[in-house]
Amino acid sequence: MAHPKKRQSSSRQGKRRAHDHAKTPTLALCNNCGAWHVYHTVCNDCGYYRGKLAIEKDAIA
Repeated sequence: MAHPKKRQSSSRQGKRRAHDHAKTPTLALCNNCGAWHVYHTVCNDCGYYRGKLAIEKDAIA
């Protein structure tokens, strides 16, 4: 197993980890109901994706 000869500085470690943060998902408006949903996924409210019914949602009254 590799063993480092010198200690890596905290600034160098921070530069390496600079891109490891969590990113916020891109949101889009549903064309059918107007609700916000995660981009490239089925709408949670109506079940439509790109103008077509993808998942049957039961109407709760």
